[in-house]
Amino acid sequence: MKLSRRGTVNIRWSLISSFFAFSFLVIAMIVGDSQPAYTLPIHKVNAVPAFARKYGLPCSACHTAWPKLNDFGTAFRDRGYQIGNDRDSPIWQNPAYFPMTARITPNWHLEHTTNQPLDSIPGGGSGSTTVSGSFTQHGFDLSGMDFWLVGTLYKNISFSLLPSSDPTAVWHFENAFVRFDNLKGSSWFNLKFGHYELNELISEKRFLFLSNNGGIYQSYHFNPPGDSNDFGLGDNQSGVELMGHNANSYTRYSISVLSSSEGGVGFTNSVTPGGAPVGRTYDVFATFDQAFQLGHDSMAASRIQGFVYAGQRPTNYQTSGGAPLVGIDNEPFYRVGVAGDIYIGKLDIMPFYMHGYDNVYLGTSVPSSGPNSVLPTGARGPSWNAGFVEFGYYVNPQFVAIGRYEAVRMQTQALPTNASNYGNIDAYSIGYRWYPIMFSRAGLAFHNEYSITKSMGTIPLSGDGVGALLPTSTASDPLPVWSSSLMIGFDFDF
Repeated sequence: MKLSRRGTVNIRWSLISSFFAFSFLVIAMIVGDSQPAYTLPIHKVNAVPAFARKYGLPCSACHTAWPKLNDFGTAFRDRGYQIGNDRDSPIWQNPAYFPMTARITPNWHLEHTTNQPLDSIPGGGSGSTTVSGSFTQHGFDLSGMDFWLVGTLYKNISFSLLPSSDPTAVWHFENAFVRFDNLKGSSWFNLKFGHYELNELISEKRFLFLSNNGGIYQSYHFNPPGDSNDFGLGDNQSGVELMGHNANSYTRYSISVLSSSEGGVGFTNSVTPGGAPVGRTYDVFATFDQAFQLGHDSMAASRIQGFVYAGQRPTNYQTSGGAPLVGIDNEPFYRVGVAGDIYIGKLDIMPFYMHGYDNVYLGTSVPSSGPNSVLPTGARGPSWNAGFVEFGYYVNPQFVAIGRYEAVRMQTQALPTNASNYGNIDAYSIGYRWYPIMFSRAGLAFHNEYSITKSMGTIPLSGDGVGALLPTSTASDPLPVWSSSLMIGFDFDF
């Protein structure tokens, strides 16, 4: 029997539905063993400067190297930024306390990108042709700014509001949510509602790389070239999350139901005006992770996580006078994988693996119905494998050396005429962070980093370069584009 493409998709969705059914069964078994209320030991409390000020403790205790959380930082966050005593409630807070943290990174950086289409005569004009060249910029600069307000509204009701700007002070909301903690007196039931980061073991919002090329996980944001899907696993999303954990947060699960807007607002796929309309579908993201100890001298507990993201994206639009109104002809995609955060003595190793698949209509940017619904000959749903290994070596609490290697490899190209390596990525990063200041009021890190990526026939995800490819770089014969970042800066929060 020969299955149609839609039949194959139905089988894929049946497998995904089975995974969710199994996940709910595991969760039901876990929550059946609910545990009594648990108070975190106050001598281990750690948090962002706002929380450190609130509880009168150094924020350095919260992080292996801020902003990366340690065991207690994870547990404190999971409990809705609560310890379990009277200080949790705003009623008992000192009137001078305000739950706010600001963060920005003044820096010097150099950006260099190869195989760029440049005018042979600067300024263009008569006689100018397109030639291959390197594009380089360097100088002093500013990062964007985070202005984070976070805390408790009442016992077991927490909130987070994070207005964030780019370097030109164009603002958007990075997150904004309210969370109802310990429903029915159990840590296994916590409900979050709003705009938030997905419950990923390896957070792109808390990692230690900051440069244009290093400050992004390629695996989280990769979509095959020519694909109409706008999804990025590292992007904050809007929806509702049911999350639970045991007393020390060693065992954790989460299930989110999300709008298919890629975290956009106004029913568009963008946090700023001008985004494309989205469809009337919902995505699902589910995780399960378990922590364990590897030796008594390790800095924190090790942890592994499995995850799956399944959703749909439009391939066409309902229009009025040609203007798009709402996405229709939605087709499925998924991402599934595992991640780890392994501590061996002073060494922290973070492995990550993900398999991605997009429906053939997404992969070829063809509407799945209507007169233009004609797939190219031999078209298939693209699939790929992506992953990285990141490490941090903590020489002492105030100095950490960091490194990462990442790779994206196409498994199935959408078109048979595409080269097998079209879209492949290799990325390398190395650096260090020195923390001369880690107080309850503020933190300062001296940050040095070098990152370089190779993208086969695609514009670097960092955005470095002129935003175009050489005419001689084609899908059947892609040219490598090397993009590098050298960064020196002071990362501080208060």
